[in-house]
Amino acid sequence: MDNKKYTFEITTLGCKVNSCESAAIEKNMLEHGFEKADGDNTDIFIINSCAVTGTSVEKARHLAKSKKSKEPKCVVVLCGCFPQSFPEKAALNTDADIVAGNAQKHNIPEMLEEYLKTGTKIVRIEQLSRNYDEKSAIPDENRTRAFIKIEDGCDRFCSYCIIPTARGRVRSLPIEEITKQALQCVNDGHKELVLTGINLGCYGQELGLTLADAVEAAAKSKVLRLRLSSLEPEMLSSDIIERFKAVSSLCPHFHLSLQSGSDSVLKKMNRKYTTEQFSRVVEKLREEFPDCAITTDIIAGFPTETDEDFQKSIDFAREMKFSKIHVFPYSLRSGTIAAEMPQLHPRIITERARVLISEAEKLEREFLKKQVGTVQSVLVEKPKSDAYSHGFTEKYVPVRIAEENIARHSLVNVKITGVRESYCVGKLEVRG
Repeated sequence: MDNKKYTFEITTLGCKVNSCESAAIEKNMLEHGFEKADGDNTDIFIINSCAVTGTSVEKARHLAKSKKSKEPKCVVVLCGCFPQSFPEKAALNTDADIVAGNAQKHNIPEMLEEYLKTGTKIVRIEQLSRNYDEKSAIPDENRTRAFIKIEDGCDRFCSYCIIPTARGRVRSLPIEEITKQALQCVNDGHKELVLTGINLGCYGQELGLTLADAVEAAAKSKVLRLRLSSLEPEMLSSDIIERFKAVSSLCPHFHLSLQSGSDSVLKKMNRKYTTEQFSRVVEKLREEFPDCAITTDIIAGFPTETDEDFQKSIDFAREMKFSKIHVFPYSLRSGTIAAEMPQLHPRIITERARVLISEAEKLEREFLKKQVGTVQSVLVEKPKSDAYSHGFTEKYVPVRIAEENIARHSLVNVKITGVRESYCVGKLEVRG
């Protein structure tokens, strides 16, 4: 590589795991002498891609095409789940100069150095290791809440999901490294940490550990707030939940992926629980964490889903009183079992998603109304407006505070006075 200082920009698509891996890519690039771009033009454009939906794949392809169209001399790197899941499509049908799978993310600087010498397209997509790659991720500290990736891969093989192909089998960050990374984030000023992974609840299964061990390890950092990202309900035993309860910094907010309220559909999805089992997990969480927030994901329009199946999802959501539902219209993924099933008409999928979103909004509003009159600890985020500060409670309730100049990362006590659309409003009580 010549003496020119090449600039780079990273665009991250998809989950918080990708954000942690983008943080590692950035650190690695800087250590190799590349510089972050400051402005519109950049020498190197890195797309850390997602493959969960067809839309995410097309977005990655569009980004590569658009960048090459606007800046033909820019070196475009496409890495991550899209190439890992669909290597031929990523290599042949994109405008990327370098195409790298998930196992090669930490080698991007070396690939760039090679490409800048030869100008020859590079495609490197290898089988994923069964060992956790500690070089591939570092804490993502670019947000108010710092994210720590503690697990990678998934062994569940849900019939609609490409993730096992994109991410490989379950592997976990060593327990002592969790404490080390958590301490780093706390020393850097973070008051809330989020433990994340591809299938977080499977943490430690190959190490003889559980997610409770990881939570306890992170709590050694003395962080004020500790949060968990999405969880598979069947991984939460009573013992694990009871150990969660003993960690005082753990936020009473649990995101349990439901996907359907119909046992028939759950079986076709190859999910590992029934609605009765899901209900028991929610009951135990509410027993140990009274008034906790339970959020979820539900897919609308899964192949063969009947009107009765769909109504069961609505009825079960009402029964569970979810505080928030992320609604996903079913998206066909080639290479999955569900792609071979009889598909519903797109119009039916769209309509069911609309109905489910409407129901989700009602449930969310009911939950928000219960916060009115209470005093909540709010972690203040980066300012969005001069008219108010905003942040999130321990239960991940968004709050707007009619008070200017509250510093980011501040923990403040807020009296919740009302509800506006999908957030609460309140007034400052005591600065933290």
